[in-house]
Amino acid sequence: MKPITRLHSRTAVLADENIDTDRIIPARFLTTTTREGLGRLCFHDWRYQADGSDNPAFPLNGPEARGCSILVAGNNFGCGSSREHAPWALLDYGIQAVLCSEIADIFRGNALKNGLLAIQLDELEHRWLLRHPGIELAIDVRGQFIELPDGGRIPFTLEPFARHCLLNGVDQLGYLLQNEKLITHYEQQEQAA
Repeated sequence: MKPITRLHSRTAVLADENIDTDRIIPARFLTTTTREGLGRLCFHDWRYQADGSDNPAFPLNGPEARGCSILVAGNNFGCGSSREHAPWALLDYGIQAVLCSEIADIFRGNALKNGLLAIQLDELEHRWLLRHPGIELAIDVRGQFIELPDGGRIPFTLEPFARHCLLNGVDQLGYLLQNEKLITHYEQQEQAA
């Protein structure tokens, strides 16, 4: 996982509510334990037509969404079954942050553990972002704010451990391995007692 301190991008908008993990990556594609290549399967049944061509009605297929790494999504994003494949697919697709006023708890936890910023906003700010697709935002993880084009700021909160891991580019196992000497020392003291 790479450290994330600041992210700067235009926004893409998927305003639909209740986008569940099966819409993010259909269950039939959950046959792999690797992350690579999942981006081509991201939003598969929504993104492609039956013949495999791009669905022109899918918002992320439009030219205005190309290159956007910040997704503003409708309420209750990531609901449904728990699957790490959903944040893996979004990251491999190029999405590095999801902004929403309501993000499913399990999805949010999986996202943050895998280096995908899942940021909950208040309803008023969320609605404003939904109405302004394509704006340039800067997300500051250390300062926990989103900078708007006019210099205004939207504050957000990340759980402290998730924030630490994002800023340092480590997952939970990486965090434990960083503290291996302390853990070994503690275990040795416990055995000696």
